[in-house]
Amino acid sequence: MITYSFLQHYWWFLISLLAGILSFLLFVQGGQSMIFSLGKTEDQRRLLVNVLGKKWEYTFTTLVTFGGAFFASFPLFYSTSFGGAYWVWMLILFCFTIQAVSYEYQNKPGRFFSTNTYRGFLFINGLLGTFLLGAAIATFFTGSEFTVNKQNITEFGGQLSPVISQWDNPLHGLEALFDVRNWLFGLAVFFLARTLAVLFFKNRLNNAEIEGRLHKLLAVNAVPFLVFFLAFVIWTLFASGFAVKPGTNEVFMESMKYLNNLFQMPLLLICFLAGVVLVLFGIIKSFLKDSWRKGIWYAGAGTITTVTTLFLVAGYNGTAYYPSTSDLQSSLTIFNSSSSFFTLKVMSLVSLLIPFIAVYIFYAWRALEKTHTSIEEINEKDSHAY
Repeated sequence: MITYSFLQHYWWFLISLLAGILSFLLFVQGGQSMIFSLGKTEDQRRLLVNVLGKKWEYTFTTLVTFGGAFFASFPLFYSTSFGGAYWVWMLILFCFTIQAVSYEYQNKPGRFFSTNTYRGFLFINGLLGTFLLGAAIATFFTGSEFTVNKQNITEFGGQLSPVISQWDNPLHGLEALFDVRNWLFGLAVFFLARTLAVLFFKNRLNNAEIEGRLHKLLAVNAVPFLVFFLAFVIWTLFASGFAVKPGTNEVFMESMKYLNNLFQMPLLLICFLAGVVLVLFGIIKSFLKDSWRKGIWYAGAGTITTVTTLFLVAGYNGTAYYPSTSDLQSSLTIFNSSSSFFTLKVMSLVSLLIPFIAVYIFYAWRALEKTHTSIEEINEKDSHAY
């Protein structure tokens, strides 16, 4: 028999998997941040934009799906974070909105801005979109300043819309930028996106001049990624974490909570180490063997595995996945913030369609990538070029 607890764990796993896939697809944003530095001529920049343009909708759709799934399965997180830390989320949404506008209008007749202005918008999306997403996700480990009072549902004093969650900092999410650990993870995500973009370009481009610049760019971005990521992970694993006492659901600080989670859930430890090894293998072999083009698939699979595991570590094994530093007992867990049993059960039936959607995405991806892309192909054959 399917239990409420099983459904809560199941949906946290799906949320974690979506986060991992989104992290991989951020190579689009990473590539956008290199359009001007990697492309030295108009043809080269147009080539880069069009190679990325075949994939930008995957990232955008995954982000929307991630937010929608979070809202449906863990609505208290959605109302607390999106309703409280709204400046961060509004900035993130703004960055992704200008991305969509840029791709659609940069070469349209009668466009309001110049082509390079729209490409500048893509650069902003590549820089701020990745960094702010990373900083926001880091608060799953560092905590945020909010309080939750579910009694307001019944004791709302005549209000038609009782306020359950209240943000305790007037910066409404921007205070996350004053935590060094959030910066570390934000920068790690930014440089990871650029590293994956280099590997993606190696896999897809047919342009000798651009390909000649990729080798140096791989090292320039992979090294800071590894430094920032390892600094965040080591700091987090050895720092105190937000644990939940079984039975009473009391939240308390536990020394090295996230490291304990990995050892107490050895399968996650194996997945985390395997993910890191895959990322390193994809980067190192691509750097040592310049003609090897498959690094994006190894590093991509490693990224999905590693990020998914980090999310599972943040939510499983009696851990508050969205901790409150203002009031520990207001911290959100997969148990106190989820939808009802009926809602999760119905959504779980719908989630059975996910494998079919995944097959379709795989088919569409392969259909768009039968050959390596050159500027001649874009100029002569592609009527839908950006």
